[in-house]
Amino acid sequence: MNLKDIHSVYFIGIGGIGMSALARYFNFIGKEVAGYDKTPTPITEGLESLGISVHFEDNVDLIADTFKHPQTLVVYTPAVPTSHSEYQFYKNNGFDIKKRSEVLGIITKDSFCLAVAGTHGKTTTTCILAHLLKECNLPMTAFLGGISEDFDSNFVLDGTEYSVVEADEFDRSFLRLTPTVACITSMDADHLDIYGSKEELGRSFHEFIGKIKPEGKLFVRKGLPLAGTTFGIEDGADYCITNIEIEQGAYIFDIVTPSEVIKRVTFNKPGRHNLLNGLAAFAMAEQTGCSSHALAKALGTFKGVQRRFSYQINTKDFVFIDDYAHHPTEINAVHQAVREMHAGEQVTVIFQPHLFSRTQDFADNFADSLSDFDHVILLDIYPAREEPIEGVSSEWLLEKIKNPNKKLISKSELVGEASNCKSGVLVTLGAGDIGLEVPKIKKALGYAH
Repeated sequence: MNLKDIHSVYFIGIGGIGMSALARYFNFIGKEVAGYDKTPTPITEGLESLGISVHFEDNVDLIADTFKHPQTLVVYTPAVPTSHSEYQFYKNNGFDIKKRSEVLGIITKDSFCLAVAGTHGKTTTTCILAHLLKECNLPMTAFLGGISEDFDSNFVLDGTEYSVVEADEFDRSFLRLTPTVACITSMDADHLDIYGSKEELGRSFHEFIGKIKPEGKLFVRKGLPLAGTTFGIEDGADYCITNIEIEQGAYIFDIVTPSEVIKRVTFNKPGRHNLLNGLAAFAMAEQTGCSSHALAKALGTFKGVQRRFSYQINTKDFVFIDDYAHHPTEINAVHQAVREMHAGEQVTVIFQPHLFSRTQDFADNFADSLSDFDHVILLDIYPAREEPIEGVSSEWLLEKIKNPNKKLISKSELVGEASNCKSGVLVTLGAGDIGLEVPKIKKALGYAH
C-alpha cells in the first residue's frame, strides 16, 4: 500500500477508539475521510467536528461518490460482521480492503516503533509513553487506545520518526506490527472467544515477540514466562520500583534501573497496576535516548486517561470513580487502588459485564472480584458483537456473588440508583456503554459541570 496513491479513506466502524485514531491520521495528512458506525458517540462527534462525514445506517447509498473511486482505501474493524452491506459492496467491487491493524502496521513499520501489548494496561501505558516522549520533544505519532487527558485525544502527530501504538491481541491484530521496542504487561486469559484457550493466547504473544526488529528490545513484567528485560515493584526486576510512600493521594518512590537509582519520583495515578504501567513506559522511553531524569520528572505530570480510574467527584465526603475495567484482574486492580487511597470508606460498585462469552468464561472470578466491594450493583450484560448465550445472564452472575449486599438493575434505573450514593465511594465499571451514563450520574448527584 502506497499512501501517495490513495485519494480517500473510508472506515467501516469509524467510531471505534482505534479506528477513529486512524481516521484522524488520514484526515491530518490531507486525505478525504468518511465512515459508518452504528451509533453517534462523543468520538464520532469529534470526527465530524474535523469535517469527517459519518453516517449511522448500513446503506451503500449514503456513501459519497468520492469514496466509490478506485483510489479509495477501505478500513474495517473485525467488530463489524462481514455480512455488513457496505463491506460487501466494497468487497464485491474489488476495492482495497484492509483491517485496521494492517494499516497501522504499514504506517508505523519504518519508524522507531514502541508497541505495548498485554491483556491489561495497554492503553494507560501507551498514553504515559506518548506523554513522556512529548515532554522530551521527540518527533512522534501516537495511536492510543483511549482518550489521553494530556492530549485530549486518542491521536498525536508531532512527527513520524517515532511511533507509539497499542498492540492489541484481540483478533491477533498485534501480529501486523514490527516494533523496535515492545512491552508485554500481562498475559491473563482473555478473548477466549477468539483463541479458544489460554495456551493459544500465549502462543500468539510468543509470535508477537518474533515480530520485534532484530536490533529491538523486549520488556516484560517480572513473573511472566517470557525472556526479556523485566520490570516490577519491589521484586528485584531489572527496572524496579522501591521505597513506595503515599503523600496527598500521590505515590512517591525510587526507580532502580540497570545503571542507576532515581530517587523520589512522583506519580499521581492511584493503584499498583498504574505504577507498573508508568514504570513500563519509563523503561521503554529510555530506549529512545531520552534523559532518565527528564523522563522521571515527566511521570509526575501525567494527567491520565479517560475511563481509567477517572475521578469524577473527589470531595472529603464523597468520591465517584469511573473505570473501563471489564476483566476480573482489572476489577481486582481497581479494588486495590480504591482501598489503598480511600481506606475505611464504604465502596459501592456498579458493574456492566461486557460480552456473554467473557462472562461465561470468568463467571466465578467475576463473582469473587465483585464480592470484595461493600455493595454490588449489576447491570445487564453488554453484548457488543455477540449474540446471547443460553443460561449466561447477569441474574446468573448475581447468584454467584457471595456478598449479600447485591442487586440487579436495568440501565434505565442506573442514574437513579447511583444518585442514592451520597457518601463513601461510588465506582462504575465496564467496557460497554456505561461510560456514557457517567455525565448523567454526576448531574443527578449535583456535580454537573
